[in-house]
Amino acid sequence: IGDVLSQLIARRGYARVQSAGAFADAWSQAAGERLAKCTRAVGVKRGILEVLVGSSTLAQELGFEKKRLVKKLTGLLPDEKIHDVRFKVGPLT
Repeated sequence: IGDVLSQLIARRGYARVQSAGAFADAWSQAAGERLAKCTRAVGVKRGILEVLVGSSTLAQELGFEKKRLVKKLTGLLPDEKIHDVRFKVGPLT
């Protein structure tokens, strides 16, 4: 039963949805309330957390904070082995 359940979870993408929630929570904690309102963590690819931001100005501001953010995210999501954050300007909806 455990194997069947694991396969079902993998096929339906429930694990990705759960991971997305973990990324969003960790990003919110790392960035702080003010910045989290204007951004959205999308996911992790090859150790790089992708974050959508509302403007290029905000992307630049977050770029200055990248070292601190990566350090905080590494502590919050140790299994993901995040070593960088990539900011992409786009719609937050």
